[in-house]
Amino acid sequence: MRKLKAGKLDTELLERIVFKHVKHRREEVLVRPGVGEDCATLDFGPYECVMSTDPITAAISEIGRLAVHITCNDIASNGVEPLGIMLAVMLPVGTTDEEIEDIMKQAAEVAESLEVEIIGGHTEITPAVNRPVIVSTAIGRTVSGGSQRAKAMRPGDCILMTKYAGLEGTGIIASDFERRLKEVITEEEQLEAKAFLKQVSVVKEGIAAGKVGTAGMHDITEGGVLGAVWELCEISKTGVELNLKAIPVKEVTKKICNHFDIDYLRLISSGCMMIVAHPEKKAAVIKAVEETGVPIACIGVVKEREEGRILVQEDGTKIDIVPPASDELYKIVK
Repeated sequence: MRKLKAGKLDTELLERIVFKHVKHRREEVLVRPGVGEDCATLDFGPYECVMSTDPITAAISEIGRLAVHITCNDIASNGVEPLGIMLAVMLPVGTTDEEIEDIMKQAAEVAESLEVEIIGGHTEITPAVNRPVIVSTAIGRTVSGGSQRAKAMRPGDCILMTKYAGLEGTGIIASDFERRLKEVITEEEQLEAKAFLKQVSVVKEGIAAGKVGTAGMHDITEGGVLGAVWELCEISKTGVELNLKAIPVKEVTKKICNHFDIDYLRLISSGCMMIVAHPEKKAAVIKAVEETGVPIACIGVVKEREEGRILVQEDGTKIDIVPPASDELYKIVK
């Protein structure tokens, strides 16, 4: 028996102590739990129902907004529009009514902007938590066969990425650790970093890319860029070669990560979508995403599994991409 670190369970633990116990199967379930699978998909006759659930545990000041974005992003990573969301809100003893109202204002504002309805949930004060925790569940619908799945990945496909590595993590750190950053970044950079939390939706690019057709998508959450690409490769049983020079990242993210001695490639990056495109659809996917006003870059290529999962450094050296572990954010948030 060993004590575990903060953060989601790693691949080995999930398979060894979680997934092996989930044995009962129903024929209506099209996509069920697995490494890298953020959504379940159910057969509803002429439609598919896509569902996802996720917690927000490491943020405080923007927790209401992030709780809505995080699972709506999962639905969009299947190329599907989210329709409804449910929120289970658990708050520590001593929470004020003003703080609860602020959380719900944030959640309602984001839900309205995404045209998603908050359709239920639960709110309670409990000694079981010492900081706010929200678990959100989002629901989407598409026509039968319309959900994008990473099992379509094949060698030669292009790995695309929207926005900038470490986006959400940078915003959380800048918002919750402002005092500790005063000597590290300028006031202008502080405002820039905080504003990243206004960019954590991938719904626009997910739906746009889904209309063109992809070989799979993954919103880049815990574990960052390297965690997301590993999980996509696990689903598709492929290898990959990423080019570090091609991975977009903001200078303020580098400064913050250097200060806290954390890796921006393994920092939670909600707001960034990893999109896999067959070569013949690459240009069309890029065009569709850019037309939404979202920046997108090609950061690597899918390889045969036996070629490994490689990150090419700026000097040309190659290092292995290892399975995702606890997110870098948890090195700061205790």
